Amino acid sequence: MWIFTDTGFVSAVVDSDNQHQLVVRSRDRVSFESLAVVAGDQIVVGAGTDYPYRLLCDRAVFQQWVAARIAAMDYGNFKDRVYETRGEVFADALMSVWSAMVDVTDQEGRSW
Repeated sequence: MWIFTDTGFVSAVVDSDNQHQLVVRSRDRVSFESLAVVAGDQIVVGAGTDYPYRLLCDRAVFQQWVAARIAAMDYGNFKDRVYETRGEVFADALMSVWSAMVDVTDQEGRSW
């Protein structure tokens, strides 16, 4: 699962050794900081393949973190908010993702 928030981007998958736990990965430390506080765990650097940052997290804790990110929403435009919170480089990368997803708009969505 990929999750983009106004604090960053994380990817979460089931831990192959423990189905009740998730391995949450990121490309930058800032994306992880608020989750690491909630999880009470340390961020591991360099333990993965394509994601340099990893954190083991209980599913319930991850759910709480996502719910907290939703509860904290106070913006009307996500792309503008990310520009404010993460800066131009991160916002530009986010726009690349947004642009790529435009390509998968289905026919009904393109008809309006």
